Amino acid sequence: MYKSLCKPLAAMCAAAALLGAAPAAGAGYPERPVTWVVPFPPGGAMDNIARTLGEAMGRQLGTSFVVENRAGAGGNIGAAVVARAKPDGYTILIVANGMAVNPALYPSLNYDPQADFAPISLLAVVPNVLVTNPQRTSATSVADVIAKARAKPGAYTYASAGVGTSIHLAGELFVSMADIDMLHVPYKGSGPAVSDLLGGQVDYMFDSITSAKPHIQSGKLTALAVTTAKRSAALPDVPTVAEAGLPGYELTPWFAAFAPAGTPPEIVAKLNAAMRQALADPKVKDTLNAIGAEPIGGSPEELQGYLAKETEQGRKLVEERNIKLQ
Repeated sequence: MYKSLCKPLAAMCAAAALLGAAPAAGAGYPERPVTWVVPFPPGGAMDNIARTLGEAMGRQLGTSFVVENRAGAGGNIGAAVVARAKPDGYTILIVANGMAVNPALYPSLNYDPQADFAPISLLAVVPNVLVTNPQRTSATSVADVIAKARAKPGAYTYASAGVGTSIHLAGELFVSMADIDMLHVPYKGSGPAVSDLLGGQVDYMFDSITSAKPHIQSGKLTALAVTTAKRSAALPDVPTVAEAGLPGYELTPWFAAFAPAGTPPEIVAKLNAAMRQALADPKVKDTLNAIGAEPIGGSPEELQGYLAKETEQGRKLVEERNIKLQ
């Protein structure tokens, strides 16, 4: 009987040894190019952040990170693409606040922001800045904006890059906290909105520092306040909205990276480590700072908690302001 068991046992031991020697999931990752899915058009802050990080991470990991712009439906088209992608670490979503706000805005999403993604890392924040065309309004401060709006309820307008964008939500929060009446004018993207602001068709806008800064520097737009809790290094002389007259005001536009749910933890950890290393690179910091972005980083667990908190805050603002898709 002993002899009859030897061969099967030997075979089992050999198989066990092979299994034990098998490489851990993600040990050879990445073995081919990685696709960044950016759910908005090229040229914006999100696109710039993805390309900057991709270059730095590509040098670290010995592969290329290719940006694929899948714009539309407030970021939902690109998010759905990644939610359905194979969870192997080769399709990654770069996303902004819309991930937290869209569940409250869209009656039915074809993905679940909480269940269909594996968080990797918070990447950066890019403050919005309240700007006005000095040739259209004489406002030079937040107090001026509020005083003018109270004197003429409904007479003043603020532009946005579309319903539910951080630019729009910054305006809604401002109007709510200041207890004023202003007309929201949504556009299909920041570009057309800024164009009309420069052209004098609208009064104000909470634009991204990335696109507003050149116009502020040229004198075509006046910067009144930034929306974040602290001042921006890109515009250090511009106060926060809270400093300028609305204590407690804060809206922080953020950018983060997610993989499809089910991506091996080893791959998520490898991507997280590479992102954090890239965000700490002085050259990357300088490049991001130049567009008004402030590198953040962090663990997947921190991003998961942050998304949950932002989702709840977004839901409350959408409900309180009765924000509807148009």
